[in-house]
Amino acid sequence: MPKLCVMPGDGIGQEVIPAAVAVLQAVIPDLETVEAEAGWACFLKNGASMPESTLATIRDCGAGLFGAVSSPSHKVEGYRSAIITMRQALNLYANVRPVQSWPHVSPRPGIDMIIVRENTEGLYSGRERIVDSEQFTVNSGQSGESSIQNRQSEIVLTAVAERVITRKASLRIAEKTKQIMTSQGREKLTIVHKANVLPITDGLFRDCVKEVFQEISATSAPTSARLSTSLRFKIDELLVDVAALKMLEDPERFDVIVTTNLFGDILSDAASYWGGGLGLAPSLNWGDGIAVAEPVHGSAPDIAGQGIANPIAAILSAAMLARYVWDLEEAAIRMETAVAHTLTHHPNLNTTQAITSAILNEI
Repeated sequence: MPKLCVMPGDGIGQEVIPAAVAVLQAVIPDLETVEAEAGWACFLKNGASMPESTLATIRDCGAGLFGAVSSPSHKVEGYRSAIITMRQALNLYANVRPVQSWPHVSPRPGIDMIIVRENTEGLYSGRERIVDSEQFTVNSGQSGESSIQNRQSEIVLTAVAERVITRKASLRIAEKTKQIMTSQGREKLTIVHKANVLPITDGLFRDCVKEVFQEISATSAPTSARLSTSLRFKIDELLVDVAALKMLEDPERFDVIVTTNLFGDILSDAASYWGGGLGLAPSLNWGDGIAVAEPVHGSAPDIAGQGIANPIAAILSAAMLARYVWDLEEAAIRMETAVAHTLTHHPNLNTTQAITSAILNEI
């Protein structure tokens, strides 16, 4: 029986995640759910945005559905992003972002791609440091006052962030990409990198991906079968700046993209335009035997509590759990088909409840 850790989080996560759970339960009646805390409000209450108890619940369930987090715009002592903590603590090394055309909301038909992003290292490894700074004194009183108080301050002259690419992480994201392509019948892979400028780090990433996909022919039996199997995947590569251009002018050329953490973050956000924007974009943070689905849209504090948040991204994220984690392809298709029919027949619905009800009626 599938088990799900439900983490609404902050802002509109409190509204869209219950909608997604309702749709999931309509197609998977025996789904067991356990609710847990995570996010900024959780940090203010418990001193941790992602408590150990929540991580333990996700591990126990093997699957989680996370809503959104409201992060502070300035440094807060002791605070660390809930989603980054979750990705690293649970080793959710693959971020999977499907992008496809949807009725009425997509500016262009015929787009159907998956972006697979390495999710644990690169520039998001958290290895930042100050290597050069200058101290100066700020005078907080007025001239001539005996109670003048001074405090030392600092000008940062040089700050360094380390971009970490490992063979281990590059091989496993390639293996996960191959798994996705095999299960979904996808044939064309585009490796996106910047090896012309970063030949050591991005060169390592590119070469590891090629190594995994080239192993297909080496492990096949007869020569004839070897040729047939190796031709199952068509591999090409693009520099990330060229890939960004192609994402704008020729998005239909892409089937599956695999890339590093920062490049994948940027490209998948840009690609979401073709699927109706970030507000409709689903994602899956996926490791070995564990995954957390998450709509991309954020907590949207400007509309939180008004009942007008669109739950479709959360519902499509939940469908990814059905497809990739629980191997319930039929359930995933039912959810996605219900979303497509709702957008086709009820394009003007503008409340969370109305959209959810229409999707449930389609199911």
